Amino acid sequence: MYQALYRKWRPRTFDDVAGQEHVTQTLKRQVALDRLSHAYLFVGTRGTGKTSCAKILARAVNCESPADGNPCNECPSCRGIEGGAILDVLELDAASNNRVDDVRALLDEVVYTPASVRKRVYIIDEVHMMTSQAFSALLQMLEEPPEHLVFILATTEVHKVPATIVSRCQRFSFKRIPADIVAARLIKIARAEGFELEEAAAGLLARLSDGAMRDALSLLDQCSAGGDVDRERVLSALGLAGESRAVRIVSAVLDGDAPRALKALDEVYMAGGDMTAVIGELSRLTRDCLIAKLMPRGGDGLLSGGYDAATLEGLSGKASGEKLYGCLDAMARSAQEITRGLGGRLAAELCVIKLCE
Repeated sequence: MYQALYRKWRPRTFDDVAGQEHVTQTLKRQVALDRLSHAYLFVGTRGTGKTSCAKILARAVNCESPADGNPCNECPSCRGIEGGAILDVLELDAASNNRVDDVRALLDEVVYTPASVRKRVYIIDEVHMMTSQAFSALLQMLEEPPEHLVFILATTEVHKVPATIVSRCQRFSFKRIPADIVAARLIKIARAEGFELEEAAAGLLARLSDGAMRDALSLLDQCSAGGDVDRERVLSALGLAGESRAVRIVSAVLDGDAPRALKALDEVYMAGGDMTAVIGELSRLTRDCLIAKLMPRGGDGLLSGGYDAATLEGLSGKASGEKLYGCLDAMARSAQEITRGLGGRLAAELCVIKLCE
């Protein structure tokens, strides 16, 4: 049975986790020195490695032969935890286990020492979705936990977690993974899977993932069915406008040429382009033009990397910063209208006409 790439290539040691060295190095030292906290809070956007690190930490603290803070993944404890056979390590989703009764059920369990491993570990994902009563019950456990207990809480919205909970945890913030690191890992995984991934395609997938490795692997999975992956295959599979078509549409918009802009947009639509993705691609190009306009020197690190300097210079020279900002604002509203149910083609055409006028 086929297994999705993001599941197949989930990191199994701290050294495998990409782009989060500030987190993994600290956790490795704590495991190696046996200076573990009773509660951890992993904070960050989706797909950056929070749950993966939580699972690795759960194995590492119970591993019979840890190596430099990493789990060996070979001993009975590691294999049992990874396979879900050891019930002393439990992963919960707070989206469906957020009631106070669910947390009280945990209270009844935590007093017991683990049956087959050193530490009883509870991983609670999306912890911000707990009710206030459930947080109060969880706080009781965090205030005076038994020595054999470790809590690992993960959230994408830390502002929804009560300060009383946050203050009792060691907090680790997971960053968005840089595009070059994501692209390098995608190429490595593609070769291991037996197909070639073009560097330009890897870079495009990395930018589209917005710093989330899981999203990048899901996009690669979508594009790789049937063979090698190049830039054109990515554009086709994901319904994007493509560099040349996006440039033609934005150029026509900045020239105020509605017929030319609508014709270019229609070509993208008839080629099967998804209008939400197209608006997103136009927004990225317009944003790059605005950055090139405002920061002619020193702004390279902020660019998406999908367009060459000459193209950006030519487009940004056609409009003021205020015009480019207005274009971005209108594109954002257009994308919202599409998600609210207004026909994608109609919303995109209205957006283009409005911008040209």
